[in-house]
Amino acid sequence: MPNLTRRQALKATGAASLGLIAGSAGGRINRQMGTSGPAVDRIGARGQVNSKTGRAAAPQPGLTQSVARWCFSGIPLQPFCASVADLGLTAMDLLKVDEWSVAHDHGLTVSCGDVSAGTIEDGLNEPANHATIIGAFEAHIPRATREGVPNVICFFGNRRGMADGPAIENSIRCLRECAPIAESEGVTILVEVLNSKAGGHVDYIGDHMSYALEVMRAVDSPRVRILYDIYHMQIMEGDIIRTLTDARDWIGHYHTGGVPGRAEIDGTQELHYPAIVHAIRETGFTGFMAHEFIPRSGDPLRSLAEAVELCAEG
Repeated sequence: MPNLTRRQALKATGAASLGLIAGSAGGRINRQMGTSGPAVDRIGARGQVNSKTGRAAAPQPGLTQSVARWCFSGIPLQPFCASVADLGLTAMDLLKVDEWSVAHDHGLTVSCGDVSAGTIEDGLNEPANHATIIGAFEAHIPRATREGVPNVICFFGNRRGMADGPAIENSIRCLRECAPIAESEGVTILVEVLNSKAGGHVDYIGDHMSYALEVMRAVDSPRVRILYDIYHMQIMEGDIIRTLTDARDWIGHYHTGGVPGRAEIDGTQELHYPAIVHAIRETGFTGFMAHEFIPRSGDPLRSLAEAVELCAEG
């Protein structure tokens, strides 16, 4: 089963996803799972109101589950937002600026916004990219504050022959300029760690937590944190629970995904997510964990509902 990247999302989800949202798929899944109402009271919402039902979720401590939009890109955004809200989820990840309002219209928080602050390949390690990254944050972080978007994303970039030392120095320099923007607006900049193996993001330089932590500690801002992608770091270095526990002070966001192949986080893969979620909660984490797996079943929304239920057990 190949490892798929975000760039391959449309191929991965395919046309089979279309039409699955007809007839309130969320309600159908709730019935199949034996729930009498929305799943919102079981999946970690923090006092938010489901726009579909008008019911308020009971406030819950700790992490809140979200879902990465790109993994379900075969479903049009409007009906996908409606189905996500119907499932009881309260947040959606990695939406572009012009998509934020669609999520908000369905009562969803944008848990991490994509403001085009560089790309996976063209990131913080290359000084030529700094003006673009800083400019994107200057333009869109104030809007994120106005629209209740707590986090925005950027990347370390591809190595292209660059040694770690200069790349780390360049990343620190750029983030030190970005940090005051984020601090003044109360928004957190997330920098993602990704795997650089074949089938992943080959040549990505921020592929180990030791690299990311060196940058974070030097920048030393409460508004610059690591986006810890569990799927990618399992492939790259493993030791997930000890790593996230030791790095608890520097992690601001989580992504899930089944290993191998970024498929469902079920019994077919090697990670045991209830234990991982329990460990995250034990660190005192109170942010978002977004599901970033590509459904391989014939019912993507069912797969999402099952992932949410699994992680509620942690």
